[in-house]
Amino acid sequence: MSEAEKNKKEPDHYKVDENGNSYDPLDMHNYSIEKLPNREKSKVEAWMAMIGAPLAVITFILVAFVVDIPFLQQFDLTTLQSDKAAEVYAEIGDDRFSQKNHFMLAIFLAAIILWITASIPNYQVSLILIISLVLTGVLPEREAYAQLGHPVMWLNIMSFVLASMLVATGVAKRFALWFILRFGKNAGSIFISFIVINTILSAFISATTAKAAILLPIFMVIAAVYGAEGGKKKNNFGRSIVLQNLLYINLGAGAFVTGSGANLLAAALISGAIDGNIYFADWMFAMFPTMVGMMFIGYIVAMKIFFPLTPEERTPQIKGGMKRLQEEYEKLGKIDYQEVKTIVIFVLILLLWATDRFHGVSATAVAFVGAIVALLPRIGIVTWNDVDIPWHLMLFSAGAYTLGAGFNQTDLPSLSVNAFFDSLGIGDDTEFWLLYVLMTGVMCFSALIFQSKTMRTMLFIPIAIGVAQRFDFSVVSLALPTAFMIEYVWVLYFNSKPAALLYETDRYDLKDAFKFGFTLMVIGYFLNIILGETWYRWLGITPNGVFGLF
Repeated sequence: MSEAEKNKKEPDHYKVDENGNSYDPLDMHNYSIEKLPNREKSKVEAWMAMIGAPLAVITFILVAFVVDIPFLQQFDLTTLQSDKAAEVYAEIGDDRFSQKNHFMLAIFLAAIILWITASIPNYQVSLILIISLVLTGVLPEREAYAQLGHPVMWLNIMSFVLASMLVATGVAKRFALWFILRFGKNAGSIFISFIVINTILSAFISATTAKAAILLPIFMVIAAVYGAEGGKKKNNFGRSIVLQNLLYINLGAGAFVTGSGANLLAAALISGAIDGNIYFADWMFAMFPTMVGMMFIGYIVAMKIFFPLTPEERTPQIKGGMKRLQEEYEKLGKIDYQEVKTIVIFVLILLLWATDRFHGVSATAVAFVGAIVALLPRIGIVTWNDVDIPWHLMLFSAGAYTLGAGFNQTDLPSLSVNAFFDSLGIGDDTEFWLLYVLMTGVMCFSALIFQSKTMRTMLFIPIAIGVAQRFDFSVVSLALPTAFMIEYVWVLYFNSKPAALLYETDRYDLKDAFKFGFTLMVIGYFLNIILGETWYRWLGITPNGVFGLF
């Protein structure tokens, strides 16, 4: 470096990081995922990670070999809800089926402990889980390993191909920058702009982590423009823009059955139980207005209650800061042919998803065709090397689906449901709305302790189905509203991958996240109860409906 370059004065808005190096807070490249600092574990997290593995081993041994659990030992064929479980029971008899149930419960509890404590990586937990189900005889090898080919797994893979197309061509970035520059004229309108951006991207992108990765650099530059720094210099603009985007990313996913793999898994489980289909249009008609309404409630709660902006925070702190976003937008140049093809492909995919009730082609098959077109040589848009598929997440998901196959093999959820209600002395004349409040509440607030939406789906949707069948209610009436609570994963940093990612920005702390996130969780839960008596009833989801979608 020349002497002139050394002595060159850096712009006033440059900052100094913790290592003493200066950086440009308006450079979007500083906020890519790989450049985010690795957050050190807290004392509690480190302690949990330390005890997780031995606690999981002890739990497995106790449940599998030591403790007798009566409801797993004595039952007859009438207690078994799934045909597969009844078939297995009839083949191997009481003792071996009871042993399988103990192994299944032991593996499930050990996996939950390992996932919550994060003592080993979640994909490694899934690998251990899969081989444990094989070695204990709960699942045959072919069925256990086949879960990597689950239709939802393929949808996730194809969705990452399509999302990579959005990133490679710059369509997602172009749209987000254009919308912010066009409508984000002041602090308030910037937040509303992100509501629209997240909602539209959610219709096309089935991975919440991909949406977070696309939007993170944009709203971090805006945070810098408005003086929102990390560490000890946090302000309400920074807290609000990151936490509101975390909320919008997850709520947007909840508006569409294709919004996440967990939604699609829930739809598949319910469809299997009713011998029918939960269509894209059905889910969207019920949830799109609900989730958009929740976004605006979140905006009001943040701006008026928890993170009100001071007059100073409403004013850009870096002169000409928004011009940097304009420069980034101009670097993209005029929209080109590849981008037009990308838009056309995504619009066609969305139309096919939205009309699946009429043509019957599954969301996975539609995504397959879209991905094939995108990858075609010379005709397509991306090559395989452009595609970023997080295979560790795929392995993690495969473990969750294998766990679901184990539930189906042993019918553990239904056995547990029956034992639970029998122990409470609850009769079969229980009111529907008591069960509705219970099941949606369990799904909603379980998000506080679980690391995976897929895991919660695999556990609580079969339970909701079992409860509906026990009390002779429509499976859809309980299981679908329970599924509508899947995306409530924005409270704590370990509740979802976007939450973990955005926590690394250091623009808010756990107290900020909890008071804002938990408030919205409670509001969303009670809103779901109100909708169960009104909107869902009118649609025919809950009893006495008049529209009759189901």
